[in-house]
Amino acid sequence: MLAQVPAVTIETAHSPGAAKSAETKEVEAGTNLARNSPLAAIDTYLVGFLPLKDHPSRQLEAHYYCHQVNGEFAQCVLFDGSGKDANLAGIEYIISESLFDALPESEKSYWHPHNGEILSGQLIAPGVPEATEKALLKKKINSYGKAWYVWTTGLASTQADRLPLGTPELAWSFNRDGEAIPGLLEQRDRRLHVSTAEKRKDREDLQPLAQPQVGVDQLKQSFMKTGTPIPGVIDKREAGQR
Repeated sequence: MLAQVPAVTIETAHSPGAAKSAETKEVEAGTNLARNSPLAAIDTYLVGFLPLKDHPSRQLEAHYYCHQVNGEFAQCVLFDGSGKDANLAGIEYIISESLFDALPESEKSYWHPHNGEILSGQLIAPGVPEATEKALLKKKINSYGKAWYVWTTGLASTQADRLPLGTPELAWSFNRDGEAIPGLLEQRDRRLHVSTAEKRKDREDLQPLAQPQVGVDQLKQSFMKTGTPIPGVIDKREAGQR
């Protein structure tokens, strides 16, 4: 079930526009859209970090609200916080290693690997017991995500747009220590009262499950001066695999 978590307050964009009309409020009061709708299937809440693939210095704290469609496929809506005023910023699809391997080669460049996010302790499931969180993320080892951002809001490194502007941007994953902007993880940890370092330590026993993945080195040159390897996170090319 979706964990009940406290509202998250972070610096995000505020949508311009007039206040809601009385008619809109009446419709909202009389209609429960979440009941018997796709929103009712949302069952997982995660928090992690994503750099934009073509602009990796632009980095986001992502709040994932996901529906696990089956054992190998999940679909998520991405917000810039967990409060009622959070902005809908993007989407991500998550697939298993076997589904990724079956993709055409031309498609694989859109999908980022997840082992770095999991083994580093960056990706968390707030509000659930530690054992439940670990079991959930164990199932995501060797998985891949395709994340598109349509609104660059809540950015750690640049001013957010007041509205969704321009074309969607493909997001990627952090695959080395030191790639995230200093303070990004620490701010999240303080706000949610978690420890990325402790989670990383607790997940060391997941390392033997991690297979080399495509895309680990995708942003290596962009982060060359700061990135250092995360144990268990290996690019398939480095491992001599294709």
